[in-house]
Formats: sequence, C-alpha cells, structure tokens
Amino acid sequence: DEQLDLDDGRWEDIHVVTGALKLFLRELPEPLVPFSHFDKFIAAIKIQDPSLRGRCIRDLALSLPPAHHDTMKVLFRHLCRVVEHKEENRMSVQSVAIVFGPTLLRPASEEASMAMHMVFQNQVVEHILNHYGYIF
Repeated sequence: DEQLDLDDGRWEDIHVVTGALKLFLRELPEPLVPFSHFDKFIAAIKIQDPSLRGRCIRDLALSLPPAHHDTMKVLFRHLCRVVEHKEENRMSVQSVAIVFGPTLLRPASEEASMAMHMVFQNQVVEHILNHYGYIF
C-alpha cells in the first residue's frame, strides 16, 4: 500500500532497484515458478535432446497459472533487454541466470542437494532467456 516516488534519488542506483526486485520475488509466498512445477522444470532441463528439452520447457511455461505465466513473460522480456546491453552492464545470460535462478525457481523445502539444484535452476533461467521468443 506504500506509494513510491520513483523520482526520488535513491531509485537512481540500479543496484537498489534490482535488489528490491529480487527481494520482492524472493519473499513471494510461492516463487514465480510454483513449487508444483519445480521438479518438472528441473527434469526438463536435464533432457539430453535439445529439441525435446525446448518443447518440454515451453509446454511447462504454458502450463503455469496465468498470473505466473504472464509475470514470467514480462520479467524475462525485461531480462532479455538487460542481456542485450551486456557490454555496458556486464550482465550476460549466465550472469542473469546466476542472479535470478534461485529466486525464480526453488523447491518447497530446502534439501541437502540444494547446491545441485542451483546449477539446474540457473540452467532453466538461462534456457528461457536464450529461447524467449520460442517459449513466449
């Protein structure tokens, strides 16, 4: 309910804005990729056949609840624009995936295999960034 003045000087630092976005996404009761879809996305990214993997991830994105799908579409469109400026901002596809992977996809409970999940979480985000036009 708080009204923000985006003309306030504190919002000029891109790190503050990015940090606020990540914090918002991290504190959602359920992540952008719902808990019910986490294992499905992890299984999909492990598929060896690139064509089958791409179709599976696209179908999973389409199967998300509308609010999740639509938010993901807008967020990833923005992240693709960030990557387009990687020469100035040093945010390559891999960098964006590392920053946002664990925030956008996370299991319902923390497990011992969290480090292994992180690799796949990042790969899912990287795949969606690299194939945004096909997925959305």
